[in-house]
Amino acid sequence: MSRPHPAVPPRVDPALRAALEAELDAAVALRHALHRDPRLSGDEADSRDLVLAALADALPPGTTPQPVADTGALLRLGPAPGEGPPAVAVRAELDALPVVERTGLPFSATGGVAHVCGHDVHVAALVAVVRALARVGAARLPAPVLAVFQPREEKAPSGAADVVAEPAFTAHGVGAVLGVHVQPELPRGTVSVRGGPVNASADEIEIEVHGRGGHGGYPHRTRDPVLALAQIVCGVHHVVSRRVDPMTAGVVTVGQVQAGSAPNVVPESASARGTVRALDASRDELLDAVREHVEGTAAAYGCTATLTVVPNEPAVVNDEALARTVATALGGRGAEDRVDGDGVDGEGTPTGLVLDTTFRSCGADDFSHYGDVLPSLMLFVGAAATGTTPGAGPGLHHPEFSPDDAMVGEVARALLASVAAAGAALAPPVTGSNPQPVPDTTPP
Repeated sequence: MSRPHPAVPPRVDPALRAALEAELDAAVALRHALHRDPRLSGDEADSRDLVLAALADALPPGTTPQPVADTGALLRLGPAPGEGPPAVAVRAELDALPVVERTGLPFSATGGVAHVCGHDVHVAALVAVVRALARVGAARLPAPVLAVFQPREEKAPSGAADVVAEPAFTAHGVGAVLGVHVQPELPRGTVSVRGGPVNASADEIEIEVHGRGGHGGYPHRTRDPVLALAQIVCGVHHVVSRRVDPMTAGVVTVGQVQAGSAPNVVPESASARGTVRALDASRDELLDAVREHVEGTAAAYGCTATLTVVPNEPAVVNDEALARTVATALGGRGAEDRVDGDGVDGEGTPTGLVLDTTFRSCGADDFSHYGDVLPSLMLFVGAAATGTTPGAGPGLHHPEFSPDDAMVGEVARALLASVAAAGAALAPPVTGSNPQPVPDTTPP
């Protein structure tokens, strides 16, 4: 972000805080409804309509949701584009995953689709924030706010890529985009904010090895594609250890292998599918190295191989200046930032959450597409079960993963404080003021 940042971002308006706390019970009920009846990527219209119905009675007269990316919706609060400072957009994902849930929750999904990535929590938290902002009125808004209820985060074609390309989004004069994700790799009660890469790029790869089939008792007459593929799968992981700087992060995973029709027949071909992820490593160089390994190993076994890359998401790269501003706001400034009377915050922070500035992972998210065109920031809120080691329990996409209901409030408070900080950073500087740069809280 090019604007100067206040050294101490303003605290969240107490009226906004109170309004948000008043919305959390209804937000938890909405979370249950979304969780109980989830929708896959591209089929989110019912979830979108449920969200808009939950917002309808709180919106100012004349506020009309806009469709976006087929099954998504945009909702703006505050002055019209061009009549105020740039807007702060906040993204939440509508879709679920093709997983049979095993959480045992009373509001558990019963089919083959489940919210096991926390999207229901994100959406419910954003609804609480939007309702709170709408209740206090335009005069108290920290900035114009554009809520983005986005489809198709989990499956291509990317909903985020479609959103940023649509005039319905670009017309809003957005100056910054915020996103949030629950994260079981982080301790409960933490919120992580840092600049730079925080999620990896993710591309799918398809490997096809062709040889000469034949009888299993006469292997010398064949050119065995199964053996060649086995060596490719074992060796491709060494591409990272020997072709990528050990001070950077990249990972190759082969998750699917297919070959043959009988135990005594050498088949004509064998195939595998996987992913290649790059956080700091060069995405293109890593893919090139994988291709060299696939083709060279196949040739060593008298076979040929092709590598097909299915491009997916680029890395999520948080804007450095926006990260510093939001981290300063979320880190708190003393007793005046305590949240009293609601059982949260014993640390003098505006959210009750402890600030972390180190976390990042080789997970992927299509939120990256917002960062390609605008300053963007992905927050992570700790979701490890209380008393457990982060990462030891069911993780994202696991059939038993489900954050508890209190996380709706934790995510909502983090979003509200972040909106206030981003809005202050985007506001025109006061005449005669001399804002100081924010100290850099991001590790080198």
